[in-house]
Amino acid sequence: MKQKFADALRTFRRDVYKIEHDPEEVKHITEESLHFTEDFLDNAYHYHFHKLPDASRAEIINMVNNYALEALLPPIVEKMTRRQLILEKKLYLLVGLLEKALDRIGDDDA
Repeated sequence: MKQKFADALRTFRRDVYKIEHDPEEVKHITEESLHFTEDFLDNAYHYHFHKLPDASRAEIINMVNNYALEALLPPIVEKMTRRQLILEKKLYLLVGLLEKALDRIGDDDA
């Protein structure tokens, strides 16, 4: 039984390594991450003035907002979504490992 668990754990570790380092998986995760990033930034909040301040102040606020949305946020959001996607895939593999372990425990009891 110990050998079966070791084999299942080895398979889990191999699959996790594959998710993080396989060129096809990396490409797929990157494309998915870019898609989520684009969607997120398209839905970003845009500030609307209820009372029109003076033009120079409104222009400065809009410049800061545009800089944040176009320069600062995209790489941050991309890294966050990439990490989230990798963690979701790892969790899926971990659930599979747990199911295998429980099946093997059940098989040994029978």
